[in-house]
Amino acid sequence: MARRIAFNIFAWSIVLMVAFPLFWMLVTSVKPQSELFQRPPTFMPEIWTFEHYAKLLFDTKFMTYFKNSVILSVATTTIVIVIATIGAYSLVRFKYRGRESLAFLVLFTYLLPSVVLILPLYLMILQLGMSNTIFSLVIAYTTFALPYALWLLRSFMQGIPEDLESAALVDGASRLGAFRDIILPQLLPGIISTALFTFILSWNEYLYALVLVNSDDARPLTTGVMNMLISSFNIEWSLLMAASVMMSVPLIIAFAFLQSYLTRGFGAGGVKG
Repeated sequence: MARRIAFNIFAWSIVLMVAFPLFWMLVTSVKPQSELFQRPPTFMPEIWTFEHYAKLLFDTKFMTYFKNSVILSVATTTIVIVIATIGAYSLVRFKYRGRESLAFLVLFTYLLPSVVLILPLYLMILQLGMSNTIFSLVIAYTTFALPYALWLLRSFMQGIPEDLESAALVDGASRLGAFRDIILPQLLPGIISTALFTFILSWNEYLYALVLVNSDDARPLTTGVMNMLISSFNIEWSLLMAASVMMSVPLIIAFAFLQSYLTRGFGAGGVKG
């Protein structure tokens, strides 16, 4: 009993340490400007205000950056999932020379540091005339999100018994029909898990967006908020905390609705039929 109590105290201490910055971010976003640097600091705001959110939404370009991030993350996730699903099916179900080498090469590509690819990607996008566009970021994000998604979906695909597809083919289904009716429903938890991780990766990416896009009309939230609220001489802490809360809302909603699929996806990837 004593060991269990000590373990619970230790676990809750870790949870509180991790959650406290998030709580402080939320509290700071509803504090008046006069309370931010008050000494001693107030744990809870004496006066609750939402003026920072109103200023952020109506007096800045936050909604433009938010729209760009949504378009960018959804487009990247869609392209990556479609290509990774077909690629994983090919790596698992078809036998051809160099299949395993190709799979490990994909993993090796994911292990490369992102900064190594920035210069070649920038020069390629510049030659294609797509600089300072959202589509250029979609291409860049796909380069490092696709290898991870392909490798992850490959492990999920290996957990689907091949006999199910063989039975469908014997019953007269085409290869495409068996893939649509047998493989995709079984692979759905893995697809949702991979899509969620890809969406988060695209939503939070900063380095590529900083280098490849210099236009306010195409900036995502990560670089747009930093450029708007942080300068060499001043940091708008209240607006920055409000923007951080708003940036976290889509991810919280995604986790809330897809948590069951995410859990099933973890289990499905660890079982080989």
